Amino acid sequence: MAEYSYLPEDCWEYVIKFLNHRSLESLSIVSKKFLSITNRCRPSFKICDPTIPFLPSLFHRFTNLISLDLTCFHSDLDTLLRQISFSSMHLKSLDVSNHYIPKDGFQSLAAKMKTLTSLTCSNMLFVSQTDLIIIAECFPFLEELDISFPQSVKSNTYILPLTLPKLRKVDLSGAFNSHYNIDDSSLFHLCKNSEFLEEIILFGCSRYLTNAGVTSAIRKTPNLKSFSISSSEIDGCQRMYATSKMISSLRNLKGLTCLDLSSLRISDHLLSSLAKEGLPLKRLSLKNCTDYSYAGIFCLLSKCQFLQHLDLQYSFYLNDQYVVGLSTVLGSLLSINLSHCNITELTLLSLVRNCPFLSKIIMECSDIGKFCDKNSNSLLDFVVYPQVKSLHLARNPLLKNESIKMLASLFPNLQVLDLRYCHCYCISDGIVEVLRYCKIIHLDMRSCSTLNLLSMNFQVSKLEVLNLSKTKIDDETLYVISKSCCGILQLDLERCDHITEKGVGHVVENCTRLREINLWDCHNVCADVNFWMVMVILRSSLRKIMAPSHFCPSDDKWKPLLNLGCLVF
Repeated sequence: MAEYSYLPEDCWEYVIKFLNHRSLESLSIVSKKFLSITNRCRPSFKICDPTIPFLPSLFHRFTNLISLDLTCFHSDLDTLLRQISFSSMHLKSLDVSNHYIPKDGFQSLAAKMKTLTSLTCSNMLFVSQTDLIIIAECFPFLEELDISFPQSVKSNTYILPLTLPKLRKVDLSGAFNSHYNIDDSSLFHLCKNSEFLEEIILFGCSRYLTNAGVTSAIRKTPNLKSFSISSSEIDGCQRMYATSKMISSLRNLKGLTCLDLSSLRISDHLLSSLAKEGLPLKRLSLKNCTDYSYAGIFCLLSKCQFLQHLDLQYSFYLNDQYVVGLSTVLGSLLSINLSHCNITELTLLSLVRNCPFLSKIIMECSDIGKFCDKNSNSLLDFVVYPQVKSLHLARNPLLKNESIKMLASLFPNLQVLDLRYCHCYCISDGIVEVLRYCKIIHLDMRSCSTLNLLSMNFQVSKLEVLNLSKTKIDDETLYVISKSCCGILQLDLERCDHITEKGVGHVVENCTRLREINLWDCHNVCADVNFWMVMVILRSSLRKIMAPSHFCPSDDKWKPLLNLGCLVF
């Protein structure tokens, strides 16, 4: 390292900016110089209740913060925002989701900081007309606003007061469920007065919106690049139908790259009409859409030469044969979601053969494993597909060892494997093969109750995230994991009733990079705070412990853990 010490710090800052958060933390312990540089390069911070006493020193340490996440803060938000307003930060992004709108805090922040361009107020406990006016008055230069899924809304609350001339992205989802009055005139007003609007998200807003209203609003946003809308069928309301006028308005958006029409009623004619315009779509979602067929979707996809992300969940008409046909026109595809479709491993193979850039595949609740039994060798063409990095096969009850072993043979660069809730009796050997031959970083085996990893007698050096919650693993298995997967950063053992503090001790002792461990509802794990003090002292990398539910120490006992940099929940 000494030979590189002559490099100017601005050069190091340029390099470090390409690293993710976890890499930054690892680099910060290399030397005091790198600690100083990484502190300056950290752009975001998440504030929780236990961090409040340390805020002044944290703000002094991280001098270039531009984004704050307050979603896990449960105390007085107004007081916190006033404290933040007196700091030297130049905030650009703020997330205050899961609270009430902090009127006083917003006004204090607005008086000191004029740099905020992104505000997230999702899942707010209550929203009123006054709250919306305060948002617009305090932060008139917002470019991104998320006020989606409010839990409760005061009657006669409209979004009409929202006049934000620089707005580029707005998320108004969840209005249907909360009686949020986003009607035709409100949406029209918002779009008319936001000439730079590029992205609109309207999931679940059909109660007060009509086709005519949506169509009129779209025509006022010539710069729109992303449009997402879905309808609800709650309380007997009918699905919204994508009319020819709506499609016509979308066709006029020459820069439209993202289109999500989830849960709408569409037709083959409308899809063909959209295809004729040759829009530069890169992302398309027809999740849970009805009233169209394979002919319509093939017509559209054959014209989308640049499509990279496709979501066709709940397309019950789809089968292996149809997907083979679609895969021939998806040469630029990077990710696809075909969950809840009538497809098997034949679909998986056709996709990877015909889509050379496909790296993420989601096929949950399908028939994967139907043919991969005694005929597994006939399915393999002895070609590997290195482009596949992420595979999500949760809730596939037909999966067997042969199926999993096939994945290990086909995808040597696989990094993420999700097999949640695959209640199969014989996939343990296959999982061991995947860990042996692939480059797994993230493995999710949640609720795979019969999992057995005792035969894992090799190093899995790249594994960082392992979820074994709700399984029947025991201390012996934890010992094997701790010896083979010593680079784990995050381990989830929630509701693992067969483990004790002995197995946990093996993990803490041998997993030298461990940062987070979840032991919630592990009834046989010791709840003594002294045990956890020893664990944190032994493994200084620990930053977060989800302790067993019977762990209830007094403040004076768990504060030393916080002083060591570890949060206990």
